[in-house]
Amino acid sequence: MSPAIIYSSVAVFLFSAISLVVSSGYSGGAVLLSLAGIGLLFRRASWPKLERRDWIILLLFLVYFLTWAGEVCLDGQSSSRLDKPSRIVLAALALFWLLKYPPRASAFWGGIAAGAIMVGLWAGWQKLFEGVDRAGGFTHMIQFGNISMLLGMLSLTGLGWAMTQKRKVLWFIVLLAGMLGGMGGSLFSGSRGGWIGIPFVLLVLAHAYADLVGRRRIAIVAVLVVLLGTVFYFHPATGVQSRVQAAVSDVDRFFNEGVVNTSVGARFEMWRSGAFAFKESPIWGMGTNGFRVYRDTLIDAGKVDPLLADYGHLHNEYIDTAAKRGLIGLLALLALYLVPLKMFTRMLGERLVNRQPYAAAGAVLCVSYMDYGLSQTFLSHNSGVMVFFFMMAIIWSLVRSSETGTA
Repeated sequence: MSPAIIYSSVAVFLFSAISLVVSSGYSGGAVLLSLAGIGLLFRRASWPKLERRDWIILLLFLVYFLTWAGEVCLDGQSSSRLDKPSRIVLAALALFWLLKYPPRASAFWGGIAAGAIMVGLWAGWQKLFEGVDRAGGFTHMIQFGNISMLLGMLSLTGLGWAMTQKRKVLWFIVLLAGMLGGMGGSLFSGSRGGWIGIPFVLLVLAHAYADLVGRRRIAIVAVLVVLLGTVFYFHPATGVQSRVQAAVSDVDRFFNEGVVNTSVGARFEMWRSGAFAFKESPIWGMGTNGFRVYRDTLIDAGKVDPLLADYGHLHNEYIDTAAKRGLIGLLALLALYLVPLKMFTRMLGERLVNRQPYAAAGAVLCVSYMDYGLSQTFLSHNSGVMVFFFMMAIIWSLVRSSETGTA
């Protein structure tokens, strides 16, 4: 194995393994990959040969970056606000490197499982032994819980890869533990948004592995996931049941009594303000600063509740984007999720055994983020940006290398 492949493998392992258990842990492996990509730019003879598919992924990165950077510039925001969108460029550089020097498959799946197991144990310790209300790490608890769920669902995805390995039993146990840890971390965090996407992830995996693993084994895993969720739901120590009941109560109180000072009620009120803003400026949006000014006018006019002044975003990726970047930004966001999802699902239908786990992982990443965006502006956080774009770069490089037998 070449030193460059070892370097990629270590960076990819660290990216997932320490993503949530170390402060800004997702940045460690990402920085290593970005620096390597920058170095590769100055060695033209070593550049990877890019296919049309690679250019599509890079173009999606670029378009989303431009819509975000455009909002920052046109809205008169501080240049420091370019920090988050600039990470998309770094992810593109990482992809440039990874297409030339893809990581070992074991480093990818091992990092995913390690990260999921550690975050599950840590979250469980906080909830069950330290007595915190909602487990959290070094990032916002919703981000913490949903990224934990993503690691769990990717671990579940890796079970199909494990079935084709020489040490299949060992890998199956490790990845199964990763699935349990990732789900546990999410449940202990009390982040409800990640739970909604589980059925859609299971549908992706059923489509991906029906021939390879067998429908009976898929059914067993699906039942296991449902049973695990049921146990967590009814066990009082997890707090899951109370969180679900609170959400149902919030919805009922909002529509029947007009109560907005609850978690769900506040979200509904924020979404109303976003709809007002989109109606006023549907093409380009109002920008973050412009929206804040407009929101205050809505509050002064009594059209929305004053509690909205306490929130910096609208807790919905799609509505927030439409309000601040208009239809242009919304289309860029939808393309970012839907175009790769279509590419990955098309690959799943081609039934290439070596590529199937990575195509499934890519589809799970897209489906998960589409779900998370329903109740949180996930990409407005550093963790959301870093995990999506760098994970996409890693998975795409493995898709490509699996086609040549180097993964």
